[in-house]
Amino acid sequence: MKQYELIAPCHFGMEAVLKREILDMGYEIAGVEDGKVTFIGDAEAICRANLQLRTAERVLLKVGSFEARTYDELFERTRELPWEEFVPADGKFWVAKAASIKSTLFSPSDIQSIMKKAMVRRLESVYGMSWFPETGSAYPVRVTLMKDVVTVALDTSGDSLHKRGYRQLTSKAPITETLAAALILLTPWHKDRILVDPFCGCGTFPIEAAMIAANIAPGLRRHFQAEQWTNVIDPEEWQAVREELESEINLDIDVDIQGYDIDGDIIKAARANAKMAGVDGLIHFQRRGVADLSHPKHYGFIITNPPYGERIEEKSALPALYGDFGKRFKELSDWSAYMITSYEDTEKYFGRKADKNRKIYNGMMKTYFYQFMGPKPPRKKPEGNR
Repeated sequence: MKQYELIAPCHFGMEAVLKREILDMGYEIAGVEDGKVTFIGDAEAICRANLQLRTAERVLLKVGSFEARTYDELFERTRELPWEEFVPADGKFWVAKAASIKSTLFSPSDIQSIMKKAMVRRLESVYGMSWFPETGSAYPVRVTLMKDVVTVALDTSGDSLHKRGYRQLTSKAPITETLAAALILLTPWHKDRILVDPFCGCGTFPIEAAMIAANIAPGLRRHFQAEQWTNVIDPEEWQAVREELESEINLDIDVDIQGYDIDGDIIKAARANAKMAGVDGLIHFQRRGVADLSHPKHYGFIITNPPYGERIEEKSALPALYGDFGKRFKELSDWSAYMITSYEDTEKYFGRKADKNRKIYNGMMKTYFYQFMGPKPPRKKPEGNR
């Protein structure tokens, strides 16, 4: 079967997590760069990557790459690419997004316009047509120029992969589903360990954790752009992968995943989102402020996205909020806590220096992933040694 070079963009700092996901799926890694992982796969890999990857933002099918420092070069090299291998005579095609970093050519609108003309010229010569109806399936193109190297790819995903299809209601400052999943996978948390989010908002961390625990592929509740590309991927391929992934779901598991928030309406939204995701039976949501954070069990995990104080009037409340959080966490003597926040005085008011601190860009906002490690639980003795 034909092999493709596939590009999976991700949040900056999450490349290692995404790489591990792709390797676990059995695909060969071709390269890892800031904000993306490239791998080799066939048509089935396009289906699997869209349906299974928890931490990728989308899946791009690379058409080609080349150097271009002038618009003439951009036109000619774009025209040389084998567009007919992907775009049929009635296909709708356009450059949906162009990004230029440290390159001579920097105008996105000019790049988009010139590349569209080059694509038309190529397909005119192949199909013997002077006009394209573009009434068929859509083939959006994404282009990146990095230091004058142009990478051209087709967007197989359509909507970003963080749009799982379950989050109908959101809180004021929600974390994306892909970033939440990546942060969970950065921790040693496993489904047999307690997980609590004391600032759960619309429930993203608990829901993503429950989906991981139940082995629910994140893309099963949505559709993808490449499902329309019957000239590239047989529709039966999508169906076969979906059925396989559905069969691997296991909701008959014993987990302790909890989400708290001080806003009762937000808790209702979180419950509705969990139900939409099919994991409402695996999560306990409760209206509770962080000052009341407690748990009778040992060796649990806190993974959370506390308020950052984006507004000036909210910032004044942060010292007390983080102080209460730190005091309650101290009472959970053998627990671990992981939090993503842009608040610079987190450690000061939390009352403890983080064991690890990782800088992560949440969109354009620089945030930090503070990691406060607790002790590992004692190993369980084998049945025969009791």
